[in-house]
Amino acid sequence: MNTIREYIASYLTELKIKAPLVHCITNYVTVNDVANALLAIGASPIMADDINETEEITAISSALVINIGTLNQRTIESMILSGKKANALGIPVVFDPVGAGASKLRNDTTMEILEQVKIAVLRGNLSEASFVAGLEVSTKGVDSSEADEINDSIAVAKAVAKDFHCVAAVTGATDIISDGERVVNVSNGCKTLSKVTGTGCMATALVGAFAGAGTDNFTAAVGGVASMGIAGEIAFSKAGNTAMGSFHIAIIDALSNLNGEIISRMAKLYEE
Repeated sequence: MNTIREYIASYLTELKIKAPLVHCITNYVTVNDVANALLAIGASPIMADDINETEEITAISSALVINIGTLNQRTIESMILSGKKANALGIPVVFDPVGAGASKLRNDTTMEILEQVKIAVLRGNLSEASFVAGLEVSTKGVDSSEADEINDSIAVAKAVAKDFHCVAAVTGATDIISDGERVVNVSNGCKTLSKVTGTGCMATALVGAFAGAGTDNFTAAVGGVASMGIAGEIAFSKAGNTAMGSFHIAIIDALSNLNGEIISRMAKLYEE
């Protein structure tokens, strides 16, 4: 029987062959990094958020990634319309509720998207996922709050997955991926990743790339999250002792060189 590690390695090989088009309605702080991460892993990014074309772009894409990092009313409408179009066509939707719990607009938008769009994968930190699970949170801007670390990340991931019939990827020191029943712990990564803006957004986009290359959203979530963590480890070994700019670029370099053999060798996965 193939292990989850072998499935991920196989998915990455398929991803590089298919080069799935990933439509990202994402935030302007990290949009360039998200595009470069997708290109590096082997996917093809497109960032279209104007309401006059966003549904058409979704219709020709292999996956849709929705990220609420920088919200405005125009893009909220585009996100929902694109999500509905993706649902109608069977295109997986990956949702990153950035900063959920921090403001009424973010909270309302998060719940509106979850109510109107069928999500394949939700990727967020523990504070964001805890809010989606219905818990009281003290979200620190777009970062997870130390006060929320008392929440059980496995229980939160399972609750989100069951409530919204999706795969939940709760990222942190140890990443937890669950479909409500199965649970995989991913222990890849390094603390320095938290010092680079956009690594969470990149991880979400990578999940979208994996989801666009196959049909198993659980494997896609593990693959995208593990790939980001592995790239962080490789980048730190190459540039972690130089400067943050070098480390930043080294992440993209590591993603561009990632392959099935590296996944099989470096992925630190534990299935509950």
